[in-house]
Amino acid sequence: MTIREIFMPALSSTMTEGKIVSWIKTEGEKLAKGESVVVVESDKADMDVETFYDGYLAAIVVGEGETAPVGAAIGLLAETEAEIEEAKTKAASKPSSSAPPAAAEAVVPSPPPATSSPAPAIAQPAPVATVSDGPKKTVATPYAKKLAKQHKVDIGSIAGTGPFGRITASDVEAAAGIAPSKSTVAPPPPLPSAPAAATPKATKTNLPPLLPDSSVVPFTAMQSAVSKNMIESLSVPTFRVGYPVNTDALDALYEKVKPKGVTMTALLAKAAGMALAQHPVVNASCKDGKSFTYNSNINIAVAVAINGGLITPVLQDADKLDLYLLSQKWKELVGKARNKQLQPHEYNSGTFTLSNLGMFGVDRFDAILPPGQGAIMAVGASKPTVVADKDGFFSVRNNMLVNVTADHRIVYGADLAAFLQTFAKIVENPDSLTL
Repeated sequence: MTIREIFMPALSSTMTEGKIVSWIKTEGEKLAKGESVVVVESDKADMDVETFYDGYLAAIVVGEGETAPVGAAIGLLAETEAEIEEAKTKAASKPSSSAPPAAAEAVVPSPPPATSSPAPAIAQPAPVATVSDGPKKTVATPYAKKLAKQHKVDIGSIAGTGPFGRITASDVEAAAGIAPSKSTVAPPPPLPSAPAAATPKATKTNLPPLLPDSSVVPFTAMQSAVSKNMIESLSVPTFRVGYPVNTDALDALYEKVKPKGVTMTALLAKAAGMALAQHPVVNASCKDGKSFTYNSNINIAVAVAINGGLITPVLQDADKLDLYLLSQKWKELVGKARNKQLQPHEYNSGTFTLSNLGMFGVDRFDAILPPGQGAIMAVGASKPTVVADKDGFFSVRNNMLVNVTADHRIVYGADLAAFLQTFAKIVENPDSLTL
């Protein structure tokens, strides 16, 4: 007999848990090797997960809308149809058990390669066909759900006692007034008393009371990833330098190339890439605090707000690509980002980030440095500005303010000033952008 686990894959280097968006296959359905089984939401995108083996989807361990940590079993795969019932029994018999850390590490896949193919979830032979306890809060085991239906118990009203608040079969039995199959012994009294005494204190000292009619909304996977990155960025010593850039010539060029599909984002990314080529230290990165790396490619990540979060699609080799090809690539990336279909290499390979709020009329702002990068540029709106020339004559010109936040361990003030001067020259004389 062979019963294998379908487990939660690591869809990105920062992913620690995933959410089941939908099961493509149903319990008892036959599967073929390489076939997509389930859609998983990671911290950045939704991706299909496929199986490496032929067989039958014997049991769904983690239901739609539920979460599980990377490496946890989300389903069981039976080799033959005759083994389906046995797999279901095993899944129900250990609803809240979890694999040892070493075992979990053994089956966690590495981040997927830079391809557009579905992410494989390796099915590991399962002499111990246990089910992980990754889901949290009101998540229930399959057997608990079955018991709730049998005894007509509202499972949403039950407080789970399993790991991460998972509702187990014993919780349902207790709610239905049925004697649990396992007798409870004396040790439980100390367990409730200790946490009961500690929890109120922690709540009173650490959490302010909620205002009337307030509601608590948990982070999505993407929001959790953004939160983690922002906290990590606090450990990097940064500084900021602002610079005014005249955009009269750039605006004129934009009006000419806009009908051909060129976007302002592509123009700015191209200009930044060309400036970085002349100042490679601004494109460098420091990840261990002991050394830094001159990146061989100039990959411009551009911040994009999407429903429920923020993501940074990457324009790879922005300094080398033709402006029209760069614009076409950018439109493709934005479309994939909106549909949560970006592949990992399309959002985690940036070496420099561009954040533009100019389209909202924002004249200046500071951006937070993403972890693993040397600098990020914040671009404000281009606005008419009164300026004086060297002879004292006044005129009105369109200027935009750019602020660059940089890692002070590798980039110094003079480096950033020189980079901004080069960027300004390219923008103010933009003919080279179309070459």
